[in-house]
Amino acid sequence: MFDALKVKNEIVEWIRAFFEQNGKGCNAVVGISGGKDSSIVAALCVEALGKDRVIGVLMPCGEQADIDMAKLLVEHLDIKHYIINIKDAVEGITKAIPFELSKQSVTNLPARIRMSTLYAVSQSHNGRVANTCNLSEDWVGYSTRYGDAAGDFSPCSHITVQEMKQIGRLIGLPDVLVDKVPIDGLSGKTDEDNLGFTYAELDRYIREGKIDDAEKKARIDRLHKLNLFKLEMMPSFDPNIEVKGE
Repeated sequence: MFDALKVKNEIVEWIRAFFEQNGKGCNAVVGISGGKDSSIVAALCVEALGKDRVIGVLMPCGEQADIDMAKLLVEHLDIKHYIINIKDAVEGITKAIPFELSKQSVTNLPARIRMSTLYAVSQSHNGRVANTCNLSEDWVGYSTRYGDAAGDFSPCSHITVQEMKQIGRLIGLPDVLVDKVPIDGLSGKTDEDNLGFTYAELDRYIREGKIDDAEKKARIDRLHKLNLFKLEMMPSFDPNIEVKGE
């Protein structure tokens, strides 16, 4: 029952309204990975604001095997873009820390440096940083807090992967970008390999509450519960609220 045209038009109007209220005349700054999410968000921003107000930022960490996909996107949209290699920054921080980083820290550090880079570009170009996450990834915590999960506005955080693909095709993105299989960039595994279920299964469960595999259901429920903190505001102490102990 998903009406891609209706939702696409509503997102475009929402982006325009956001910039009217939170940065009239500002530019949208989008981190371009070469995947469908950043491609679709960038294209929606172009439709909402015009190509002259959208800046793409490509941030390889050393050699990026699929950077040609990111270049294809910025050429397709004809938007201003920068290529900023973050390898030296990642290695500099890693070498400066006086202990061996955990595997998870090593995985998440580049995402957080990329977000810092986006804000550096944004503040120097009168910008607002776009969050490029979708509902499916957010649901199971497949994003990095203060990394790709950050941003100033989020056009697609309530849109599932299957719905994103429909919007991507509707707005005329090359099929190779819409259908590109997400890979984590470290192990060579796909997102779905790492998650243990497909996005199609996850999206059906999110939208219809249906899933055929009990083990996958349990895994999705567990990941969702563990990662809810990423979707909520940071807890803050309020002196007007009594703290209740056990």
